[in-house]
Amino acid sequence: MKKYSSLLIAASVTFALGGCASTTNESSSQTTSTSLPAATVQQTVTPDVAPQNSTQKGEITLKQIMSDPQWMGALPEGMGWSVNGDKIVFEKERQNSALTDVYIAELSNPENAVKAPLSDLHKYRFDERVVRKDGVIAYSFEDSVYVQFTNGETVRIARGGNTLSTLSFMTDGRLMALSGNKFIAIDLSNGTREELLSWEFSDEPKAVEPPKDYIAEQQQSLVEYIKLQRKNRQEKDDAQKALAKENSSVAPTPFYFDKSHRLAGISVSPAGNFAVVATTASKPTRDDSDIMPHYIQEDSRIAAKPVRQRVADAESVNHELWLLNLKTGEKSELKYFNLPGYNDDVLADVKAENAKAKGETYEVNRLPRDITLLQSWYWTKPSIRWHKNGNAVAVMLEAWDNKDRWIATVDLANKTLENQHRLHDDAWVNYRFNAFDWLNDSETLYYQSEHTGYSHLYIQKPGEKPVALTSGRFIVDDLTLSGDDNYIYFKANMEHPGLYEVYRADLSDNTIDTMTDLNGMTDYSLSPDGKNLLLSHSKVNQPQELYIKPADETTAAKQITQSTSATFNALPWAVPNIVAIESSHTDAPIYARVYLPENYDKSAPNKAVVFNHGAGYLQNAHMGWSGYFREYMFHSMLVQQGYVVLDMDYRASAGYGRDWRTAIYRQMGTPEVQDLRDGVNWLVENANVDRERIGTYGGSYGGFLTFMSMFTAPDLFAAGAALRPVTDWAHYNTPYTANILNTPDIDPIAFERSSPIYFADGLEKPLLINAPMVDDNVFFQDTVRLVQRLIELEKEDFETAIYPVEPHGFVQPSSWLDEYRRIYKLFEENL
Repeated sequence: MKKYSSLLIAASVTFALGGCASTTNESSSQTTSTSLPAATVQQTVTPDVAPQNSTQKGEITLKQIMSDPQWMGALPEGMGWSVNGDKIVFEKERQNSALTDVYIAELSNPENAVKAPLSDLHKYRFDERVVRKDGVIAYSFEDSVYVQFTNGETVRIARGGNTLSTLSFMTDGRLMALSGNKFIAIDLSNGTREELLSWEFSDEPKAVEPPKDYIAEQQQSLVEYIKLQRKNRQEKDDAQKALAKENSSVAPTPFYFDKSHRLAGISVSPAGNFAVVATTASKPTRDDSDIMPHYIQEDSRIAAKPVRQRVADAESVNHELWLLNLKTGEKSELKYFNLPGYNDDVLADVKAENAKAKGETYEVNRLPRDITLLQSWYWTKPSIRWHKNGNAVAVMLEAWDNKDRWIATVDLANKTLENQHRLHDDAWVNYRFNAFDWLNDSETLYYQSEHTGYSHLYIQKPGEKPVALTSGRFIVDDLTLSGDDNYIYFKANMEHPGLYEVYRADLSDNTIDTMTDLNGMTDYSLSPDGKNLLLSHSKVNQPQELYIKPADETTAAKQITQSTSATFNALPWAVPNIVAIESSHTDAPIYARVYLPENYDKSAPNKAVVFNHGAGYLQNAHMGWSGYFREYMFHSMLVQQGYVVLDMDYRASAGYGRDWRTAIYRQMGTPEVQDLRDGVNWLVENANVDRERIGTYGGSYGGFLTFMSMFTAPDLFAAGAALRPVTDWAHYNTPYTANILNTPDIDPIAFERSSPIYFADGLEKPLLINAPMVDDNVFFQDTVRLVQRLIELEKEDFETAIYPVEPHGFVQPSSWLDEYRRIYKLFEENL
């Protein structure tokens, strides 16, 4: 296996981005892949593929590929390790059921997985798991909390009642847990419990209140009975406080916060002496009118389902950050003044542009910005990290406008925030690459940052400069620190943007070890003892299977599951090439999957379909099994019938760095359509495609791009299908949309520039709109409003199909089949 220094990585990846990855295995010839012309081969990668039977001649049909995916086989999901780390654990879907079963396998015989008995499931699956220095394990499963001692004995310490969560071990060995609005410490040697902290969102009660007005003041000064009652209450309160201060039998007094606020995050020091708390104004996140009708109900009535708020209705959010001294009861607000840029008017230019469009002027202001604990989609615990020694704490904060992210430590003595790392982006900070924590045995932070343009791994001692462990034109993700602090494991696309392997940073010399060389898409789970890697690996024509290998650089990974069915294996799945298409608008190429039928370059000019992936920030032109597996199978069917298919990672896609991601800032649908045009030109010039016989389709963001291309570039495609499509970004959710387009009240120019409904008059070619009616992601109303607009514009060549019981991601096979029959019919009739 390879070992790199950071400089060598940067050099090698620059080469990989310019052409073929040197690790690609092109020996698998028993596929339906067809080579590209010699003129383009240096920009092309033929992915390593799973072996196929050279006699495969079966017909791929819509009815087969859109049926319940159980026909493909019971694929392994949710890989991990048992509580004590001695068994491999994963799940498989139960045959003819939506339920999954848990399977376990011994490390000594990993291929022989057996179903875990329900009575022992708590030994293999857990919600939380923490380990004490001496090896004692505490974990939660369903309604219970267990402790596994070093002698193997497992004891349940809680079941039901107030749930114990947010488990951690304290420096004195006790187990700390959150229970309701309290943190408690449990002594595992005798079971005693101590309340460390409680809080209330209410006014702090007082023994006596000052007079509210003149007559109350007179009453308290004139009436001796009133004076006596007030005196007695005050003395009793003082006595109780004195007892609590001198006698540990009394639980600590709660901390009181603004009664109009709610909890946004809390974490207690392992030493039990401090806590960091975030609070925010308690206000509704949706209105009573944010509902969605669901027409198909058991009682044949219409149900009104609650849905999320629209970005057009969003209000900014601010968190107040507090340091609580649990020994003295002191509560101190941690001000944001020390954060560089905390009061920058980062949207001044945007506001000025919009004001000018209205004939107004805008003056820059320097008011404090709304700042919150970072609320990542990929992290469930609050962004507060205590070092295990209890003496240091770091927080990750973000501006609500998401133009800044800060990692700051807390000076416990001076009760202040100390900035350690600021990540600023004029567009938006990536919500995905925000892992951070402390090394176990050193007060040293490790974290991800995209400040060089790509997500990389850094370590930093507070007060010192960060040290880059990786660098180059690739992304680093999914960090795991080994228990001994020797390594940080991660996955990255070093060799090629579409090829993900597992690596580790050696913290002794800051070099990088290559852990896998499987050539595809690889995820991992490090065993609790740090000795083994459990891998989930897939190829373009093969869904994920599990592999196992020691956590060393030399031992190859061993496959331990074989899950696909005989029916699946017998069909001639296409193997797309990964092509680097020259861009007419950027220096970087546009990576794409291209599916080619046999003899495509010798026959008459071909018909073609361009697929637009969803999510915007998603990568699909990679060398692993696609999350769009039905679409992959549909493309294989199209190839079998003589179509060429192109699947592009247009600008905005994941995997290619910051500039590729933020190209769509304030102009969604413009760079992507430019890239689609480059893709169409490539098909015509390199794949013998007839420019007049190219169609396009996609769902969600891909449906949005179908609209934008059909409306703003009507010469580009002969027909298009938009599935569950966004038509007006002002109706989409806040976390996603506000990053890219700001908010409609601040930046209406960006919303109107980016929303298809404003360009509907440009429709000239046949358009199919497929819309699920109980979609709580992209509302059915998006389609309704656009259809009304098309009717008013007197457009003729469009049709709409509705799916009354489907959410954003279709569930029923009959709906999938109906949808793709319509798409196929559209292409057959128009291409």
